[in-house]
Amino acid sequence: MPISRSFIVDVAPLRESRDFRLLFAGQAVSSVGRQLTVVAAPVQIFALTGSTLMVGMLGLVQFPALLVGSFFGGVLADTRDRRSIFFWAQFFLAITTAGLAINAMAAAPSITVVFGLTSANAFLSGIDNPSRTAAIPRLVSADGLPAALALQVLMLQAAGAVGPAAAGLIIAKSSLAMAFWIDTATFFIAMLAVFLMRPIPPQNSMAQSRWKATIEGFRFLSSKQELKGIFLIDINAMVLGMPRALFPEFGIEVFRGTEATVGYLFAAPGIGAMVASLTSGWIGRIHRLGRATTIAVVVWGLGVAGFAISPWLWLSLALLAFAGASDALSAVFRSTILQLTTPDQLRGRLSAIQIAVVTGGPRIGDAEAGLVSGLLGPRFAACSGGVGSAMGALVIAQLLPRFRGWVRPSR
Repeated sequence: MPISRSFIVDVAPLRESRDFRLLFAGQAVSSVGRQLTVVAAPVQIFALTGSTLMVGMLGLVQFPALLVGSFFGGVLADTRDRRSIFFWAQFFLAITTAGLAINAMAAAPSITVVFGLTSANAFLSGIDNPSRTAAIPRLVSADGLPAALALQVLMLQAAGAVGPAAAGLIIAKSSLAMAFWIDTATFFIAMLAVFLMRPIPPQNSMAQSRWKATIEGFRFLSSKQELKGIFLIDINAMVLGMPRALFPEFGIEVFRGTEATVGYLFAAPGIGAMVASLTSGWIGRIHRLGRATTIAVVVWGLGVAGFAISPWLWLSLALLAFAGASDALSAVFRSTILQLTTPDQLRGRLSAIQIAVVTGGPRIGDAEAGLVSGLLGPRFAACSGGVGSAMGALVIAQLLPRFRGWVRPSR
């Protein structure tokens, strides 16, 4: 029986917008490269220290840099040409990954350098991401926005599937340095795609200081219960439920595998998310997005809990994929609520807050998972986090009825 076209991801935004195609293609390449570093840096720290707690700390120390970069990048996105911002961010990101590669080639790699350069990488990512997110509504129509966001999630999750698996194999068969060098090269490909785009200048001039502009973004957020809901429910899911700091220990010690096994664990959520995104054509027909987000986060938490208690690697990978699929759907629902609730002159700043939450939450979650694992073991850390995130989602939905009941407006 043929699959209905309405079930398959809608690629119309790629056909209709040249600049969205360029943005999408460049980011797809650099996102795969970034995943090599996402795997290589924790693997290197675990190899140098043998400590899951230190792996968790690697994520935690990146959080302040990411937070500052996100808020600074959000203001820039509302006051400067967005294309220029993410062009230069790619250039300096390439510098940081080149530094990681050089350090990995040293006779005695420095843990301090890994911590410092990954923090710089997080700061630059914080500047880069709000401009990209805020640019999308300018490149596609309002009706095409859910499809464009679904494509973005598909691309990022496909990178999250391909990149970590490739990273594990590259590290096992070649070296950590090679993984970092490949990541460096992908940033230059992304820069070329961005260079070919048209400028995306701000639509409204903003005379107030950057500090006042940032406060204005938070003031708008505080006035919208639906926005508070999407941020809180994601923080809950990532801080409690994200198990990635545990993957080196699970892959090497719990499942008695190699660096390739660690790569498969990192890749599994991305594979599930990619499948969910490929079959996301039906998302445009979902209007009760607050309720849909809540359900997706509950399913995410249960998937993570199942991964934690599974005695078999294949089942753990399947459950991580199941959790990743739910997370991908949640990301599309949350991004649609954000973009359709926020006026363009505030999208950069609100996107910055979203980026800080989406990418900062897992880093805090790394530290939480590493700490609990050190005290009670990796299985308990992952299982308790998954159950906690599922229960937390239900509590947040109950406390924020305007978020729970948010309905996508007809256009």
